[in-house]
Amino acid sequence: MKLFGSTFQVLENSMNYASQKNQTITNNIANVDTPNFKSKDVVFKDVLANEVNNSLETKRTNEKHIPFSSYRGKSYKVVTNSNTTYNHNGNNVDMDKEMSDLAKNQIYYQALVDRLNGKFRSLQSVLKGGQ
Repeated sequence: MKLFGSTFQVLENSMNYASQKNQTITNNIANVDTPNFKSKDVVFKDVLANEVNNSLETKRTNEKHIPFSSYRGKSYKVVTNSNTTYNHNGNNVDMDKEMSDLAKNQIYYQALVDRLNGKFRSLQSVLKGGQ
């Protein structure tokens, strides 16, 4: 029996993703002047598409049912963008893009924290009998 349901696990995984993305972006910004440094990114969509295509077949009584997958690993991965060069020294870190991504990721992370706090406040309210 799950005490907290799956919402906490989804929020935890999402916060792990946002944390990894924040580390990757700050690493890119720190290496903006490093010769031949190639920027990295954390991707989710490729992993999701791969899992959907390679998911385990389960018995479905209707073709419209969503296939079931038993994958429980990380739902994201870090990839290196080695196809571009923005600077004369072989570096491909675009500071405008990195700062924009950092701001978006911080907003996303803060929204997750707010949602998690809301879940804890609900539990606290239940434990206090609604007072």
